[in-house]
Amino acid sequence: MSSYLQDIDRSRVPAHVAIVMDGNGRWATQRGLPRTEGHAAGEEALWDTVGGAIDIGVRWLTVFAFSTENWARPPSEVRYLMNFNRDLLRRRRDELHARGVRIRFMGRRNWRIPRSVLQEIRRAEELTRDNAGMTLTIAFNYGGRAEIVDAVRAIARDVREGRLRPSQIDDEEIAARLYRPDMPPPDLWIRTSGEERISNFLLWQSAYSELWFTPVLWPDFTRETLYEAIRDYQKRERRFGGIAED
Repeated sequence: MSSYLQDIDRSRVPAHVAIVMDGNGRWATQRGLPRTEGHAAGEEALWDTVGGAIDIGVRWLTVFAFSTENWARPPSEVRYLMNFNRDLLRRRRDELHARGVRIRFMGRRNWRIPRSVLQEIRRAEELTRDNAGMTLTIAFNYGGRAEIVDAVRAIARDVREGRLRPSQIDDEEIAARLYRPDMPPPDLWIRTSGEERISNFLLWQSAYSELWFTPVLWPDFTRETLYEAIRDYQKRERRFGGIAED
């Protein structure tokens, strides 16, 4: 075992880690580079983090790749991100498949996403759907409010069509209509770049997640940073609304 893992309790590793990968643009600007260079640098940070999560025993890793609000960015940057994510899947899916990773996406697929990107999404999911290793979920064209709105619309349809009575609507009925209802809530929720906001990421699922913020810009994030977050997580007591035990 690597020396920097010896102080991590492998029996208490968070089952699900969620990450807002923030700071690519600022990383590039600080170096006098185009913002797109920051996104390219962030790819290596992602794959080192994915590898580190697999090695430490994380079962679910969810990353925020493109939000429903990101369409407001300059058109040139949006086009770059669409092409970048498409090409990233082509480059990396076989490597992830070889490591037993199941690749999944969550977000709206019927709204603005180029057909070529949707094709790569489907190919990656189809290739890896039976893998039993870590599940890597990529939140793409995703927003937490949009997800809840879509769940409420699904409930409204079920009520209108007689499959559900209003009196039956509860937390479980809403959760069952989220984009990935089988995905467990995040135990550990991470955001990079020094921002301390939820920013519309996994609003429903993160009700009792442990939040961890770091000033590290995403391209500088490594597996060691992930392990630092896990160490801090293991020092906390999760009560889920209860009281501390004596």
